[in-house]
Amino acid sequence: MHTNVGLALLLSTLAGLSTSVGALLALFVSKPGPRFMSLSLGFSAGVMLLLSFMELLAHGISTVGFGLAYVAFFAGMLAMFALDVLIPHYYMAERSPAGEREGALFRAGLLVALGIGVHNFPEGMATLAGTLQDVGLGVAIALAIALHNIPEGLAVSMPIYSATGSRRRAFLLASLAGVAEPVGAALAALVLLPFLNNVVLGVLLSAVAGVMVFISLDELVPVAHSFGEAHLSIIGVLMGMVVMVLSLWFIM
Repeated sequence: MHTNVGLALLLSTLAGLSTSVGALLALFVSKPGPRFMSLSLGFSAGVMLLLSFMELLAHGISTVGFGLAYVAFFAGMLAMFALDVLIPHYYMAERSPAGEREGALFRAGLLVALGIGVHNFPEGMATLAGTLQDVGLGVAIALAIALHNIPEGLAVSMPIYSATGSRRRAFLLASLAGVAEPVGAALAALVLLPFLNNVVLGVLLSAVAGVMVFISLDELVPVAHSFGEAHLSIIGVLMGMVVMVLSLWFIM
């Protein structure tokens, strides 16, 4: 189990780096259209939801039992809810910066970077927990997280670039938000590995399922709808679930 820690850290790093991909899209490519954003965010939500219920929570129930697994599941959801209330973050589709002064745009970008960085900590832990349970599961979680980190990179870099005109500053700040991903995985490894066993891992996987369900329902699906392509977002959810089922089928 512990032999997969290095791989888990690598996967969480790659997932975090996808924030930089979003930053590059904002700086060097025209803004992705609403159809693409709606479909891709819905796809990511579908992957996360299916993984959460069919893999993470299922592993937790089989390891620690129905009751404790669901206590951990709802605790994960409540923890993310508290984090979202204390330190919210927004996508560009959720706010309209047109007409704001440059200073306000820059502050908006910094706040989004801070919020995304904090929210990325538990995502790094999710990758760690999944990889320790099963390498294929860890890869699937990292891929789902990477997909929704791309628009987060857009959300950070666009207002900062608009305010400062500096591609370098916008890219660096967006990338720093993604660094929280492997940091979260590393901290989880340092704290948990000394006493990690099947019971602790089962509780952790159940809690991670709650975290991922909250992210999907509170962020990805609503933001996908906000692009005005409601049917495409649902199609994306279904596509994400189908692709995840097929990939798990081949892995098994």
